[in-house]
Parts: sequence; C-alpha cells; structure tokens
Amino acid sequence: MKKGNGAPQRAVGFGLILVATGAALGSSHSDAPLIKQDPQANLTDVYGFIGLKYDDPSTKVLNVVVNVRPFSEPGDGVTYDRFADDARYSIHIADPATGETMVRYDFFFSAVNEGYKNLSTILSYGLGTEAGPLQNNGDARQNFTQTYVVRKVVGESTTQLGAGLLVAPPNVGKNTTPFYNDADGRAVSGAATFDALDRYTKEAVYDLPGGESVFCGSRDDSFFSDIPGIFDLLDARILDNNGNLADGLGQDGNGVDGFKGFNVLTFALQIPVAELPSREFNSVFFGPQTGVGIYASVGRPRVRMLLPDGRRSNRGPYVQVNRLGNPLFNEGLIALRDKDKFNRTSPPGDQQFATYARNPELAALLNFVFQTGFATAGREDLVNIFIPDVLRVNTTTDPVPLDGAPGFHRLGFLGGDTTNGVSSGFPNGRRLGDDVVDVALTAIASGPTYSVITVVGDNVAHNDVPYNQVFPYSATPHSGSNNRKDPE
Repeated sequence: MKKGNGAPQRAVGFGLILVATGAALGSSHSDAPLIKQDPQANLTDVYGFIGLKYDDPSTKVLNVVVNVRPFSEPGDGVTYDRFADDARYSIHIADPATGETMVRYDFFFSAVNEGYKNLSTILSYGLGTEAGPLQNNGDARQNFTQTYVVRKVVGESTTQLGAGLLVAPPNVGKNTTPFYNDADGRAVSGAATFDALDRYTKEAVYDLPGGESVFCGSRDDSFFSDIPGIFDLLDARILDNNGNLADGLGQDGNGVDGFKGFNVLTFALQIPVAELPSREFNSVFFGPQTGVGIYASVGRPRVRMLLPDGRRSNRGPYVQVNRLGNPLFNEGLIALRDKDKFNRTSPPGDQQFATYARNPELAALLNFVFQTGFATAGREDLVNIFIPDVLRVNTTTDPVPLDGAPGFHRLGFLGGDTTNGVSSGFPNGRRLGDDVVDVALTAIASGPTYSVITVVGDNVAHNDVPYNQVFPYSATPHSGSNNRKDPE
C-alpha cells in the first residue's frame, strides 16, 4: 500500500417550470424525515465518471466520489465534523439494469472520542504533544486524528484492503492548517495536477493492494442551487432572465448558491476499469450501453445502547438508514409516505417506486398551478433514468472532460458535451460540475418525446469555488475562520 505524495431550443413557458420545481430539488441534502435527524449518515451526492488514475495516466479508472453530512459548518470548533464511528459507509458497484450489488466497498471509521494525543487542552488541532500549525497529517500538532478501514465485499467474500488510513484534517484556518489556504486564509482550490494539490489532501490519498486509490476527509460541498431563494416565497432572482426570453429563464446566473461556503465529509475511490464487472443496460437517450451502476449507502447497528458510564454498546447487523444513486429522485419525486421506506430498501426492489417516475406529481402540480401541458403519466423516460435508482456509467468510453477543462459543458450532451457518442455527464454517470438541477428540470419539461428541448434552470450554473482536476476532485474544504459565507 502506497500513500500518495448545437444550442438547445427554448420554449416560452419554461420560466414557470423553474419556480415550481426548484423547491423540491436540493440533490439529496434533506430527502426524508428520519435521515434528517442523523446528519452524519445523511448522504448528499454521489458522483461517478471515467478518468485516469491520479499517478498513472495509462490506467483508466472509474472515479466514485460520495459526500455525506450536509451543511457542515467550516468553523464548527471545538471538534469539527467527523465521520460516525458506529456507521458503515458503503460504495456499491451494481448491475446497471437490475440494481443488484456486484462489488461493495465498506468504510469503517475510528472512535470520535479517542485518537487524541493530549486530553488536557480544548484544541483538537494545533496542540497535541507540540504546539503550532499542522505540517503533516497526523503530526504532533494534530491532536485528534481519525483513521479508517476499507473492505471489499464480493458475494460472501470480504477482503480488507487497508487499515489505519488517515482522514484528512478539517480546514481549521490559516493559523492551524496553512497549506489549505492562501495568505488571506481562504481555501485554495482548482489544482490541475496531483503535485499541485495541498499537502494535507495529497497525504490522505492511498493506493490499495487491489489497484484502487482512496481518500477520506472534509471537502467543499460540490452541489450548487438557489434553494434559499426558492423557499423565500420564490424570490424574483430565480425568475430573472435579464429581460431576454431567448436566453431562457434560469440561465443567466443571477441566483445565489445556497450551499456556498459549506463543507461535507467525502469518501472517494478510483477503481481500475479493468477490475470492474460490467453489464449491459439501456439508455433512454443513447440506446444499448455497457457499464456499471453506482450507489452509496449508510448502515447503523440494529441495537445502539448508551450505558450509564458514557460508553456505547452496538449490537446486531447493520441496518441501512440511507442510500443514494441518482441525484434528486427521493427528494424531488417520491411522496412523503415512501421517503423513509425508500432509504431502507435497495435498488433491486425499486419497481415499487416506479410509479413516482412514471406519473410524476411534480408535472401535475405544474399543470394545475401554471396551466402548462406537461406529460403527467406514461413517463417511461423517467422510469428508464431512475429505476432502479443507480447512477449508470458507460465504462467503455474514454475519460470524460472535467469542469474547467476544454470541452466540458455543465449540461452534458444538452450542451454538446459528449464522449464516444454518449453524454460526458449526467445521466451518464455524474461529474462534479454537472448542473443536475437544470438537466432534471429540462427532462421533466421536455419528455417523454423530447421533440422540443425546453431548457430550464435555477440561475445557479456553477459551484462557488473551482473543483480540483485530479483525484479526489472535490474542492478544498472551506476555512473555518475565513470562508465564503463571509463577505468577500
């Protein structure tokens, strides 16, 4: 194991679409009532796309980046957010047609109240057996260090791939974690090469015996959308189109990113494509394809007890409390009665939820409120995208362009961004920077025939900070003492 040193057509009515649907679309940050009460197990986004291994451009890989713990406040000292030590975080490589798991990677994290070098201080970072800014992950100045174990499960066989791996520290600020930040104390992101990444991130990338590479740590929340404006009685900024309907409502970038300045916890893998099982599936847009499905899940022990002396006792098998494949499905389409049930089930059983894609209530509400004429039944196009709810990736393509690189378009094939004849981004996998809100709204408005493409958006077209161009891809975590929720 090595540690790593042409233009869409626009229709008149689509501005109204944006207003009504945006309230339901927050990726998966608040998808169901029960998981909202358990933020450390609450998955927010899953990304999956074809690329090259960070230190070997001759090896094609499947990148899987999973975010959990929405709205993590960068300055939340004393302890800052940590992965739950009694949860099982999993990445599933699944049959894209049936949703059956073919390979599973499980992550288990060390105790959140252990791993200290010095219990006689209030500081988790900056004072361990030595005082001062962190020079390296786990050094004498990093008081608390969380570690993790990675296991690969294939059928009944489990292989431990790594143990004692270090979680990258949070970005406390320029005085404590200086290598994350510039001279003003703001996070630096957008690295084009692995060597250009900050020291803490590079040191938290590990190569595993099976050829995979792994990273865990705090990162910027990769999702972007004007959720605050939508919930503020539909603020006019969401409708704004600079008076030019030809530009399209929600396409001028005048919204406010409600996820700006927040962090998440990220666990990520690079898996050599040559090591992946692959299966055939059908794409509503591109026909027969070959590749994999991806989804993430989090499980909690069946029995969790708090003992009088403060210790915890966990017993029984893990029970799934959250899962996520495609963005927006549970949050934007599934009715309240089934949201928690969805999180407890697995993709092979998703036919029970197909009615929510086939007969989207969202379209019916739009028609009732705005007198539009969108198809409310027979939406097999949406069933094809969301059922089973796994993120499908064609693994036969070349590496796809990334946000910030030539050829990238946030709308994927809708913006002319294709790789080997299929979309470079969602719904062929999902890259960081794919504008999944706009793509999903466009699909709802334009299907099932797509004879006219009605482009719809929320006036937020990009993340608040640039993503890195190399594994683990997510942007550098925001600084606790000087982040982008503060005035520029």
